[in-house]
Amino acid sequence: MFLARSLYKMSGHNPLLRLEQRAAEADQLIEYLKQQVQLLKEKAIIQASVREEKKLMVENAKLKNDIEELKKQLLEKEKKRGVLDVAMPLADNGVECISKPSAPKPSGPAPSASPAAVQSPPPKDEGKKKKPEKKGEKAEKKQAAPSQEDAKVDVSRLDLRVGRIITAEKHPDADSLYVEQVDVGEASPRTVVSGLVKHIPLDQMQNRMAVLLCNLKPAKMRGVVSQAMVMCASSPDKVEILDPPSGAVPGDRLTFQGFPGEPDKELNPKKKVWEQVQPDLRTDDQCVATYKGAAFEVAGKGVCKAQTMSNSGIK
Repeated sequence: MFLARSLYKMSGHNPLLRLEQRAAEADQLIEYLKQQVQLLKEKAIIQASVREEKKLMVENAKLKNDIEELKKQLLEKEKKRGVLDVAMPLADNGVECISKPSAPKPSGPAPSASPAAVQSPPPKDEGKKKKPEKKGEKAEKKQAAPSQEDAKVDVSRLDLRVGRIITAEKHPDADSLYVEQVDVGEASPRTVVSGLVKHIPLDQMQNRMAVLLCNLKPAKMRGVVSQAMVMCASSPDKVEILDPPSGAVPGDRLTFQGFPGEPDKELNPKKKVWEQVQPDLRTDDQCVATYKGAAFEVAGKGVCKAQTMSNSGIK
């Protein structure tokens, strides 16, 4: 704080400082503030005190949600105006926008084609020649698309990561839901909504490690957008959050022996990949989380387990 005060005093006594000097002072102040924020974060982690960090994380998450909402609104308006969609990186979600300019364009020139054809026959012939080419191109694209989306469906399509639940609080509009801020190794935490109120006490949700499914399509739950899912061993009477191995850190990817491959950026709900994979997710007789017998593993660190639930489904 001494540096910040001295900078402000200097600017107060000498209002004729050059812009370059002020810029340099501002850079120093920003660097100092960044260092202070980093120290606060480290202190909060060491002392397991999440109160100071909670406010910043919640504000960042809300801002992120607002930005994503504005981006969606902008894309919708551009689509209505006929502007091409452009792939936009959305933080941790990796949502891709697929441009489809070919559909609206043919409808535009169609009405004017008939008078032009009457006046000049050659353009009419050219139009007939071009149409089969476009149809051929579309047919090729349709054949290529299923080959990518209908790829093998197994656990490698899921983006499963180690995460740390920084804070959790009850949903303001739903008694059975928690709203959590979760670090999954990205620049800012994700907001996650989980129906765990009846199974996990609130104090056990604070500052704990978990396994997160990170490439589900974000979904709004009672007004709050959930950006991931906490993976749990589950039965009709009991639920336990899966524990990552000791030494795992937020962002560590889970792998499965015999099932190589990169996860989808975002699971397409229409393809129901999660619904096809989920029935084969179970804990074994030693409570180890598995997919078709292959353990949920963090390379070089160990496997993920439930606390007491063996031979149970996972979801």
